[in-house]
Amino acid sequence: MGLVFLRPKNSPAGRRRSSRAASPSPPPLRPTGMSKKRGLSLEEKREQMLQIFYDSQDFYLLKELEKLGPKKGVISQSVKDVVQSLVDDDLVLKDKIGTSVYFWSLPSCAGNQLRTTYSKLESDLSSSKKRYMELVEQREDLKRGREDSDEREAALEELKAVEEHHKKLKMMLLRFLMRQLTDGQTTSLLCNNGVQPLSHKQKNNSNTCTERSVLCSYHRFLPCNIFLLFDEPYPNDKTIV
Repeated sequence: MGLVFLRPKNSPAGRRRSSRAASPSPPPLRPTGMSKKRGLSLEEKREQMLQIFYDSQDFYLLKELEKLGPKKGVISQSVKDVVQSLVDDDLVLKDKIGTSVYFWSLPSCAGNQLRTTYSKLESDLSSSKKRYMELVEQREDLKRGREDSDEREAALEELKAVEEHHKKLKMMLLRFLMRQLTDGQTTSLLCNNGVQPLSHKQKNNSNTCTERSVLCSYHRFLPCNIFLLFDEPYPNDKTIV
């Protein structure tokens, strides 16, 4: 019987055999929660499109810009809207030559636009300061003679009492006028759309006359006066009834 020699597992040959028998390891997975590359914001898209004009200082058609936009990270579908926003802000100029519309912009255009904006803001600031000084002077003028004093407090109390008395008199007048009207009385209504008989309005239950209309016609009050009697503004654009 011959002798059998066994190689230890840690020998080089044993390691080669074990490595061949092992299954291949799977590719590394992307960690969960890792987001894709973030797209450009509108302001970043505007800057990239402006850079196209500044670098070349040339004229472009819209279809040419739609081809150059993706190279700057701006998809072709949004190039038109981005360029139009630059045109609206006077950062890009456009002109129609024949049937084609050309766009262009130079670094000096942005400087001119900023200078124009700066001049406008300076003018608005100067006007606001002037208006502020006028209002301060007007406030000081209104304060003169209105300082807190015993005489002023007494005058304000008297004014309040007179207003309350005036309100009571108006209510008394209203009750007196209503007592003068009898049930079923026929008269004319002074309305914004002309003079109409009271009986004609009463036939339609859905559009009856109001007390204001009757008082206006029966006692020859102007419509504005009767609304003052009710402490309400006179609706110039609506009929009274």
